[in-house]
Amino acid sequence: MSFYDQLKLNADGLIPAIIQEQSTGRVLMMAWMNRASLEKTIETGRTHFWSRSRRKCWMKGETSGHVQQVKDIAFDCDGDTLLIQVEQIGAACHEGYKSCFFRSVENSRTFKVTETQLATPDQIYGKK
Repeated sequence: MSFYDQLKLNADGLIPAIIQEQSTGRVLMMAWMNRASLEKTIETGRTHFWSRSRRKCWMKGETSGHVQQVKDIAFDCDGDTLLIQVEQIGAACHEGYKSCFFRSVENSRTFKVTETQLATPDQIYGKK
């Protein structure tokens, strides 16, 4: 039996993937995968995801150069979430932060930025 048979994809054929930096344990991002993007991730050793807005598969870092080298892929006891440990090269967040989780709630009205921005989106992707 293939491990794919253990996974429970949602009605759209997707499964959430939590991306974690292996060396620090820091959660970097969450993205959606379908079977094809998971197969591509395993085949290449670089993360690939399904873009719900663009309706296509994409490789993390294909535009920015901020790639994720896969170190381990695990799935939870229910088979409905992936945990992918990576070595992150550059920023994981499209806003130029190491992690997409760079803001913390202070109270019901305010939040604070909890890490330094590595680069601006203009620096990463160029002005549009």
